[in-house]
Amino acid sequence: MDSIKPKLVVLTGAGMSAESGISTFRDSGGLWDKYPVMDVASAEGFARNPALIHKFYNERRHELVKAQPNAGHSGLAELEQWYDTWIITQNVDNLHERAGSTKVLHLHGELMKVRSMKHPERVYTLTEENLDTTPETRDEYGDAVRPHIVFFQEAVPNIEPAIELVEQADVLVIIGTSMAVYPAAGLVHYARRGIPVYYIDPNPAPVPDGITVLRTTATEGVKELARILRP
Repeated sequence: MDSIKPKLVVLTGAGMSAESGISTFRDSGGLWDKYPVMDVASAEGFARNPALIHKFYNERRHELVKAQPNAGHSGLAELEQWYDTWIITQNVDNLHERAGSTKVLHLHGELMKVRSMKHPERVYTLTEENLDTTPETRDEYGDAVRPHIVFFQEAVPNIEPAIELVEQADVLVIIGTSMAVYPAAGLVHYARRGIPVYYIDPNPAPVPDGITVLRTTATEGVKELARILRP
């Protein structure tokens, strides 16, 4: 039963999926070099040129369905045998779910979903056969849809549940994030004092004392983490 398993909370960023071939925004050679970020990832950009945003996310979906979860994703899913494992991800891909993780909270939305612009609670999952949307795409009620993505200038609706999970964590792990994207970057400060905190990244950002840094990739780091955490 999960109630007797210790709670492991894992915060993942772009470095988690980079080894699966998913383009990262921030690294050189990443998506932000090809597209001005405010054109394709902001509420303002969507209002100005919705066709470009639909095209951009269509491209990303085609990239995603060709990608496979890596050994880091699978390793985290395996830890559910011993831990009540929750993934809080800044990534919009579905690689954690495809690797077998059962409790995944998406902070920045989900690439394989769209939602009604008139009724945001109506969220639809796209199929691999039907990945593309345009400003003309309508749902079954005749309403326009938009990517189910949290754009810059928009609130992060899942930040409160994420804070609650971090507050309850018995072990906290941070993987592949620059720790620069707020509000997610502030989550580490909600961890209870004295719990083990691990940070896996090949180029780790400066972190407070008391955090164990594993200076390596997500796949290698999760292997090392499993050795540390497995009973």
